[in-house]
Amino acid sequence: MGTVERSGDDHTSEVESGEEEEIVGGGELAQHLLKSGITRNEMLAAITNRIHVETLAALPPNVRRRIRALRSLQKEFVDIEAKFYSEVHALECKYEKLYKPLFEKRAHIVSGSYEPTDDECLNPWRDESEEEELARAVQGAAITDGSEKKPAEEEPKAIEPAMDPNVKGVPDFWYTIFRNVSMLCEMMQEHDEPILKCLQDIKVQMHDDPIGFTLEFHFAPNDYFTNTILTKEYSMKCKPDEENPLEFEGPEIYSCKGCEINWKKGKNVTVKTIKKKQKHKSRGSVRTVTKSVQADSFFNFFSPPAMPEDPNSTLASDIQALLTADFEIGHYIRERVVSRAVLLYTGEGLDEDDDDDYEEEEDSYSDEDSGTEEVSDVED
Repeated sequence: MGTVERSGDDHTSEVESGEEEEIVGGGELAQHLLKSGITRNEMLAAITNRIHVETLAALPPNVRRRIRALRSLQKEFVDIEAKFYSEVHALECKYEKLYKPLFEKRAHIVSGSYEPTDDECLNPWRDESEEEELARAVQGAAITDGSEKKPAEEEPKAIEPAMDPNVKGVPDFWYTIFRNVSMLCEMMQEHDEPILKCLQDIKVQMHDDPIGFTLEFHFAPNDYFTNTILTKEYSMKCKPDEENPLEFEGPEIYSCKGCEINWKKGKNVTVKTIKKKQKHKSRGSVRTVTKSVQADSFFNFFSPPAMPEDPNSTLASDIQALLTADFEIGHYIRERVVSRAVLLYTGEGLDEDDDDDYEEEEDSYSDEDSGTEEVSDVED
């Protein structure tokens, strides 16, 4: 696509031909907007609006009058729709309180602080015999593994192993879920794994005013940070914009706040140290300096970008896109991961994308090599 360039005191502007074709119909308006110094997106929006106005202006007066009436009806619909979404959120808050005791008991079972009764372990809606037979078959395979296969009549009968009193709860419950769910697995790096094995529970706290929710990640004591809980808070608005009410499409995220992670010395997995060679431009001497840069890590999830002061800037648009993707992750964790954790652990509740059996090749490189560059114009 073309770019807008300005130079000198007269603020002259040029648009490449490809962009001129894209904004057909702009004419003098486009030149005026360009000289005003607005962004390309704002320019296109203004021109699009101008085209819509011109289209309506071509209609007979009585038709335009009826269109205005239809807009008023649409505004009434939007007001009702906003109320609907507000009531839906209030209903979610109500039922979140009913879910809470179930999730607390789940946490106790997973951690091993509570052993369920025989009655609590019954699943009358499913046949457990297949599961038991498979468990015995797996045990039988383990017994004969590495030895010469015997005739069928001499094969030892697989016996269900006795319960190991040293196994507490469900080991690696949440870590396994992270491995199973593609959205979370893509965020998780190898250096994150020992930390996520310390993840004991994920809880959701709903908010009434402003509407929204907070995700709480509860960790056991570990070698990486001193926090016991990491939080991610989402705030949304459910009211139509006063200046553009007809653009309302439901609750919209307007704020996203993470938390500070108190990393122990040398244990911060969200940063890495790279080495760069710098060459003095006059003496020709070379020195090596180290620099800390952001590293890929799931724990960057707790440091979302902040919106710039100007909501109409190009940077704000880019950050809004990042926040939208971030919100999709938070919403998925709230709606799917927390509510259906056991099904994601066993694989029963995985989406098709999560259950694909494929492998991807990974590029192998060292941090030092990837971050090394020659700088030839550095002065002391």
